[in-house]
Amino acid sequence: MSKERSDSLFLLIKSLKKSEKRYFKMSSQGTENAKYTRLFAIIEKQKQFDDEEILAMEPGIKASQLSNLKAHLYTKVLESLRDYNSNTLPNIKIRDMVDHAEILFNKSLYSQCAEVIKKAKKLAIKSDNLEMQLEILKWEKQMLTRQTVRDSLERTNKVITEIEETAMRINHINAFSNLQFKLQAMYKKIGFIRNEQDFREINNVFQTNLPLFEEDSFSVSEKIGLYNLYIGYYFFIQDFDRGYEYASKLVELFTGQKTLILSRLEIYISSLNYLLIAQNKLLKYREFQNTTRELRSLNNLPSAYLNENIRLKLQKYTFVHEFNRLFMKGDFARGVALMDRIMPGIEHFALQLDPHSRVIMYFKTACLYFGNEDYKTAVSWLNKIINSHEVDLREDIHGFARIVNLISHYELGNMELIEYYVRSTYRFLLKKEDLHQFQKYILNFLVRLKTNITEEELKKRFETLRNNLLELSKDPYEKRAFIYFDIISWLESKIENRPVQDIIQEKASDRLSIA
Repeated sequence: MSKERSDSLFLLIKSLKKSEKRYFKMSSQGTENAKYTRLFAIIEKQKQFDDEEILAMEPGIKASQLSNLKAHLYTKVLESLRDYNSNTLPNIKIRDMVDHAEILFNKSLYSQCAEVIKKAKKLAIKSDNLEMQLEILKWEKQMLTRQTVRDSLERTNKVITEIEETAMRINHINAFSNLQFKLQAMYKKIGFIRNEQDFREINNVFQTNLPLFEEDSFSVSEKIGLYNLYIGYYFFIQDFDRGYEYASKLVELFTGQKTLILSRLEIYISSLNYLLIAQNKLLKYREFQNTTRELRSLNNLPSAYLNENIRLKLQKYTFVHEFNRLFMKGDFARGVALMDRIMPGIEHFALQLDPHSRVIMYFKTACLYFGNEDYKTAVSWLNKIINSHEVDLREDIHGFARIVNLISHYELGNMELIEYYVRSTYRFLLKKEDLHQFQKYILNFLVRLKTNITEEELKKRFETLRNNLLELSKDPYEKRAFIYFDIISWLESKIENRPVQDIIQEKASDRLSIA
C-alpha cells in the first residue's frame, strides 16, 4: 500500500465518530478478523501514521503482509460505514437493495428479485431519488422478460412510460444544475454584476440555456433544481426581492417534510442559507431571527445524520449569519468580543473552508473590526485577501478589500502610505476592469488629502464625497459597492465626529423597527 493510501487509511480512521468506531469493532469481532481489528486499534491510537510502530506493536503481522492488510482494512472500514449509515441515509439502503436484486436475478430467483425491486422502488419514490428510480425501472423492464404475467403488454407500456417520464425529469434537473454551476463559476470570478455589459452577458447565458418547462408538473427534485437556479441568478444580478421569493419557495418544499429533510439534509441547510442571505439583504430582521433558529436547531439532530460535511456546513453558516445579524444591528463591539473568544480555533476553521468561503470570511471579519474602530486588526485581515495568490477568485472582494485597506490606513494616520496604496489599487482595479465611479471618487478623495488641511475644509470634502456617493447609490450597477461596505455611515461618522458604530446602530434601529 503506497504512502498516499496509508495516509488515506489513517485519515479515514481518525475521521470516525465514537459510535462509528464502536460499530466497526462490534461488527468485526471474531478470530478471522483478529489481525485487521488489531491493526485498526493500533492506528486509532497513533498521532501520525508509522509502519515501523505497527510492526513493533504487533509481532503477528509480518512486514510482507502489512500492505495487503492495510488495503483490506480500508475496505472493511468503508463497508462498516455503509452499513452503519444505511438506516439514516436512504440512498445507501436503496443501492444495497438494487445490488441484492441483481444477485437474485443472476441466480434466476426472479420472484424474489421482483419483491426486492418493488420495495426498493417504494423507498426511491418516497425519497424522490430519480436516478435510483430509473435504475429500478430498468430492472423492472428486465423482469418483464423473465416472468409470465397477465396484461404483459399493458405492464410493458406502463414501465416504458415511467422510464421516459423519469428520464425527462432527470434531464430537467441536469439542465438546471449545469446552468446553475455555469453561473456560479462566473459569480465566483467577478462577484455581483458590475455594469450593463455584465448583465447582458449573464442574462444571455441564463435565457439561452434555460429549457422549456411547466413547473406545475414538476417533482420535488425538479423544483429544488429550478429554485436553486433562480436563486443563484437573481442574487447574481442583485435582484434580492426575487431571490427572496425563490428562497422562500425552496424552504417551503421542506416545511413539515421530516423524511425529505433527513434524506436531503445538505440541500435543506443550503436552502436556509439562501433564505438568510435574502432576509439579510432586505433587512427582514424578525424573519432572519426565525430562520436562524431553524438552522441552529439542526445541530440537535441525532449524531448519525451529522457527518463531518454536514457539521462543517452548519458551523460555517451559523458563523456567517451570526455576524450578518451583528452587521444588521451595527453591534460590532459584540462581534469583536465573540471573535476574541473563538480566535484560537479560527485559523483551523478557515482552512477547512473552500477558498471562496474563506475570502468572504476574511472580508467580513475585517469589516467587523473596522466597524469597531480597530483599524490595525482590520488591516491584518484585509492583508490575508490582498496577499492571496487567488486574485481571480471574487475579484470584486479583492478590489473592495484594497479600498477598505486604504481607508483603514487613513484612520491609522499612515498618510505616507496613502499615495502608494492608491496607485497600487488603481493598477489592480484597471487590470481587473473594475474601476468604476465609486472607486474613483474614493481614490481621488484620499490621494488629495494633506496633513495641513483645515478641519472645516476636511469636513466639506467628506460632505462632498458623501453626496456624490449617495447619488451613485441610486445607480443599478454602482449600488453594488454599498453591499460590501457601508461607506456612507463612515463618512457621516467623520462629518459628525461620532463613532461609526453609533451611526450604524441608529440607522439599524430605525430600519429594523419597521421591518
